[in-house]
Amino acid sequence: MGKIGGFKEYNRTNESNIVVEERVSNYNEFTIPLAKDQIKEQGSRCMDCGIPFCHSSCPLGNLIPDFNDMVHQEEWESALEILQSTNNFPEFTGRLCPAPCEKSCVLGIISEPVAIENIEKNIIERGFAEGWIKPQIPATRTGKTVAVIGSGPAGLAAAQQLNRAGHTVTVFERDNAIGGLLRYGIPNFKLEKGIIDRRVKVLEAEGITFKTNINVGVNYSIEELNSFDSIVLCGGATERRSFPTEGIESKGVVQAMDFLTQQTKVLFGESIPDQIKATGKDVIVIGGGDTGSDCVGTSNRHGAKSVTNFEILPKPPVGRSETTPWPFWPLQLKTSSSHEEGCDRNWLINTKEFISNESGQLTGLKTVEVAWKMTLGQRPELIEKEGSEKIWPCDLALLALGFTGPEKTLSDQLGLEVDFRTNYKATNYQTNVPHIFTAGDMRRGQSLIVWAISEGREAAREVDNYLMGFTNLPTKGNGDLPNL
Repeated sequence: MGKIGGFKEYNRTNESNIVVEERVSNYNEFTIPLAKDQIKEQGSRCMDCGIPFCHSSCPLGNLIPDFNDMVHQEEWESALEILQSTNNFPEFTGRLCPAPCEKSCVLGIISEPVAIENIEKNIIERGFAEGWIKPQIPATRTGKTVAVIGSGPAGLAAAQQLNRAGHTVTVFERDNAIGGLLRYGIPNFKLEKGIIDRRVKVLEAEGITFKTNINVGVNYSIEELNSFDSIVLCGGATERRSFPTEGIESKGVVQAMDFLTQQTKVLFGESIPDQIKATGKDVIVIGGGDTGSDCVGTSNRHGAKSVTNFEILPKPPVGRSETTPWPFWPLQLKTSSSHEEGCDRNWLINTKEFISNESGQLTGLKTVEVAWKMTLGQRPELIEKEGSEKIWPCDLALLALGFTGPEKTLSDQLGLEVDFRTNYKATNYQTNVPHIFTAGDMRRGQSLIVWAISEGREAAREVDNYLMGFTNLPTKGNGDLPNL
């Protein structure tokens, strides 16, 4: 597999980025692709492990050593065929996945792991460039109709798989464009929206119908929805987390997703008169995850006066923590390209108050330093450090605190049960209403794009079996694995 001893001959080579000063002046993707011979070298680093931990760590079960070998042999079309056999949208995961496969790469024990994610991205981009990505139109139709609610990665994957099985699929999206959080939750500089549009054109050519500005249960009746033979709910986990802090109603305290969504809509020509802007402001982003990082990058592109990031957890180690040894997902400091563009990062900080002036406009944040007390068998306890209070100037506070679960509009109107985590309850993706299925974040809670695609694929298989009494759709067999 790959080149024998290639991992000793070649070092890992990552894509480089356009310099900060240039890239923050626009909202375009800024990575500089590797040359074809460099990608071949990266594929040659695959070790042909007896047990490919990368394969088992991928929620999609991607056949990683196999497509690495094809890239090494410069059999790009074969690499694409292998990649697409398990992953509907490598152009999304190749840009946005945190790559659990790489964290469990055996080579990573002694060296830098194989650049799996970048190889994946190059395979699919070569496929589009060469015209190898063609619509897969089913030879026959079953006569069964399926409604997919939500056009994020779970909904799109479910729709494509069900269409391939011959069912007539309609995807409903409540926003004005297809893509879900891919469209409006992820900045254009991480995923240019033409990448989504390119894929949607393929799906339309395959026979899938897309309907936007349709909010099921609001401007589209449940009665109409139930006219479909089956329904797949892929609406995501969109209930945003807040926290009970004094002054949170101040003008200038904003949910991160509102900030990010508005920027993308304005970028593509929509008029938002009161757009939330970071220009010339002291910005504090509360939350240290990917969404917080996206807010940092967007604020820098707005021309913020300063950008500060708060995280209530301790600063992770630069290297892999001893508590998360290989091949587990590591507890490790992640510094994103947005952080590199300019950000004052602070850990073990808790916001105690949002301070505003007489007009209700945010002017500052009061914080306190904290520590975590760990007691065996008990929940961690947050301890405030006495005398550590501090006032930070702030005109715009962005809450990037994640999501608590799916909205309950559909579950209430459809009579669906929810589980103890408030997600839509399902067994093998089937809810308590037999013809209704659910997948993605709506079923498992806030998770990764790669998990959403996997969920959509697996749910489609269950729907096909329900409608036809059998199914030939592929499976990884991970229907009810816990949310890892």
